Amino acid sequence: MTGRNWKLAHGRELTLGEEGLIMGVLNVTPDSFSDGGRFSSVAEAVAEAETMAAEGAAIIDIGGESTRPGAKSVSLKEEQARILPVIDALAGRPDIILSVDTYREQTARKAVEAGAHIVNDVWGLQREPGIARLAAETGAGLVIMHTGREREKLPDVIADQFAFLRRSLEIARKAGVSDEQIVLDPGFGFAKETAEENLELMARFNELAGLDFPLLVGTSRKRFIGQVTGRDAGERAMGTAATSVILRLAGASVFRVHDVAPNRDAIRMADAILRYKV
Repeated sequence: MTGRNWKLAHGRELTLGEEGLIMGVLNVTPDSFSDGGRFSSVAEAVAEAETMAAEGAAIIDIGGESTRPGAKSVSLKEEQARILPVIDALAGRPDIILSVDTYREQTARKAVEAGAHIVNDVWGLQREPGIARLAAETGAGLVIMHTGREREKLPDVIADQFAFLRRSLEIARKAGVSDEQIVLDPGFGFAKETAEENLELMARFNELAGLDFPLLVGTSRKRFIGQVTGRDAGERAMGTAATSVILRLAGASVFRVHDVAPNRDAIRMADAILRYKV
């Protein structure tokens, strides 16, 4: 795969395509579906970020509000109180790229000011379009995720991806975000109502190449993996690694995971195979 530079805030960038990159999940929340409450102090969160970086994560994605189905919303003040001290403590590290997992413009703005390089928006700019303006102003990298929540989806899983993400891309371009700042995420598990819908999306993943943007995937520990393997959330590292290989071979560039080491090894094997493909 040929490389493509992903432009980020604070003059940083990442090369996508040549090797699969890991984005480590760091939830500083009490109620995330598989790791809630584990990293409630700044010291615990920073130590986990350092561990993930040592295991091979290029990016640390820091979130202050659970996005699991049925999770309670938190206030701006609470979200920012959870994440900003962690970003502050990690900012400026040459070995870590920081991402903030938020759909709120104000939180994203404060996070980038504190040192975050990427904004990861699970509502694909369609909840608070001001995130696009922020990205244009700061040069922050932007992860635009597909979701089926709070709307009626098209019956075809890929057609719905194209319809939703093209709307998001229009918002980004009207705000002045450059294509080099954007990575797309098909949103595994986000209102994909059944295991079959997620599996079909995975089986047809290569069709998303028609969007002509690098792709990030977040299958880590998701319910559909548990439905296939019979494993509880904390026991899905191997199932997740299997999806990482499948999706890397199908064209994904970035992998948002809780368990860095097994996924790093799995993606390295996939990269080795891709080097033999004509």
